Amino acid sequence: MANDTGLPVLDTMRWPFDNSYARLPERFYARLPPTPVGRPRLIKLNEALARELGLEPRHLVGQDTVEMLAGNRIAEGSEPIAMAYAGHQFGSFVPQLGDGRAILLGEIADTKGARRDIQLKGSGPTPFSRRGDGRAALGPVLREYIVSEAMHAMGIPTTRSLAAVLTGEEVLRETALPGAVLTRVASSHIRVGTFQYFAARQDIEALRLLADHVIARHYPEVPAGDYRALFEAVLARQASLVARWMHVGFIHGVMNTDNTSISGETIDYGPCAFMDAYHPNTVFSSIDQGGRYAYANQGRIAVWNLARFAETLLPLFSDDDDQALAQANESLQKFSGLFAAAWFAGLRRKLGLTDAQPEDEKLAQDLLNAMAANSADFTLTFRRLCDAAADPGADRAVRDQFLDPSAYDAWAVRWRQRLGGDPAARRAAMQSVNPAYIPRNHRVEAALSAATNGNLGPFEELLVVLSRPFEERREFAAYAEPPLEDERVLRTFCGT
Repeated sequence: MANDTGLPVLDTMRWPFDNSYARLPERFYARLPPTPVGRPRLIKLNEALARELGLEPRHLVGQDTVEMLAGNRIAEGSEPIAMAYAGHQFGSFVPQLGDGRAILLGEIADTKGARRDIQLKGSGPTPFSRRGDGRAALGPVLREYIVSEAMHAMGIPTTRSLAAVLTGEEVLRETALPGAVLTRVASSHIRVGTFQYFAARQDIEALRLLADHVIARHYPEVPAGDYRALFEAVLARQASLVARWMHVGFIHGVMNTDNTSISGETIDYGPCAFMDAYHPNTVFSSIDQGGRYAYANQGRIAVWNLARFAETLLPLFSDDDDQALAQANESLQKFSGLFAAAWFAGLRRKLGLTDAQPEDEKLAQDLLNAMAANSADFTLTFRRLCDAAADPGADRAVRDQFLDPSAYDAWAVRWRQRLGGDPAARRAAMQSVNPAYIPRNHRVEAALSAATNGNLGPFEELLVVLSRPFEERREFAAYAEPPLEDERVLRTFCGT
């Protein structure tokens, strides 16, 4: 059985698709099927996520379904499309980008009634591929799987990974690599760049349709047609999201406007990384030569991206250009307060401070400054502070993170004067926000290298460790340790 895509229809399992984005006008996307692959083989299925989506895992491992997850078949009800969008990439505007190696299969409602996109990434060329092959190598697919699921386990809004499939074919990058397809799940794949695509074409009708779609899908609390309220709702989610990234030492690596999700989820894990030793100027991405997306710049870049979003909405704010610009600027100025509030509220939780006091911001910043000056490990310092908050005898494990331990000693005196409440409860609260385990770069790279050579064991074990990041387990103690000097990963790569 086939449909108008020309691919066989999967009729052995019901995927309850209801594709609202595909009901928007044709200029929002290109309709086309994924490009079939040679010998698809399922190597990872996220069973917990499958159940959240109302799908039975045992029905996803049959070869017919694996072929659907590889792009060789189309599920009944699917309407495959490649979405159109534009974007600022490292500050330079590109008027047409779009899904160059991804196909949105459709949308389903999860067990809580929330609408979720099901997308194949690495599914072949599209009209937006810009001479690319539309494929993905196994390493970047598994990197996104690892990091997105780790972010989810840490409670940070993110796209998710449902499945990884080997294609049985090679892709050519600097060398020949095994090809793979990732099944990605998102609240949606609408980006700031989606709005920019239509703004660049002065397509006001499309902007209004898109904004109305976003309000209905992601911000039902916003009154219909109140586009300034929509902008402020997106702004608030971005302020919270980026602060939460920074609380766990995450560096996105490519915070372009086409990688800024309107729903407020982390999207497009390319050369992303987590800091080991803390420094605000830390950069890992091999393509970020100027440090535009360095760790401490992420808040500033978020508001820059939101300014570009505001520009696209000006025609919807008001027919009066000056009034529209004034409204946009007034709303945009709210970001700094929202971001600072989210950032310092998270730092207070990480430090065990249960109420807000005027001196807290300086106390937190002084610790970060001492950490930066002494190459203290970001994750271990905060995790070891959990024990020190309950027992001063645990200070040694924190002091060991500092090249000059006296820098910690001087700070700890002030910190302890500030602490209050029950020590055991304080430690438990701190342990619930300071992860013991993050996807340390050397662990991720080792797992990807092994997988590329046919050994998925390190990848599977790393996923087990990261699935419970706040719970220390003796058998996984080594995963909490920073890299040795010869294990350090200083550069990460996009994978396209």
